[in-house]
Amino acid sequence: MQKRIVVGAHYGLRDWIAQRVTATVMALYSVFFVINLLCLPAFTSDAWRAMFAGGFMRFATFLFWLSLFFHAWVGVRDIFMDYVKPVGVRLALHSVVALLLIGYAGWAAQILWRL
Repeated sequence: MQKRIVVGAHYGLRDWIAQRVTATVMALYSVFFVINLLCLPAFTSDAWRAMFAGGFMRFATFLFWLSLFFHAWVGVRDIFMDYVKPVGVRLALHSVVALLLIGYAGWAAQILWRL
């Protein structure tokens, strides 16, 4: 008989829910964005800037980017945990991906609030 050590109940449930929530946020934003894009009077740089002039659109766009980055983090982290066995390599990969995603979030904020 084999003894299995259970490390925690519902370990993957939180990640599964997080990915579903972030995917829902991204899907809703995509619909919202397309509707806003179709309502533009003209496809010009000025119209594009006017669309992002309001704080709500900037916030919604930043929420989209944060959802995308967190969604990517959960997926990539799970792939690394499943397929990269050496702990040092996995830690290095996690660190690089985390730093990149944090940098991308900062870059997105800089772009959105510089408009």
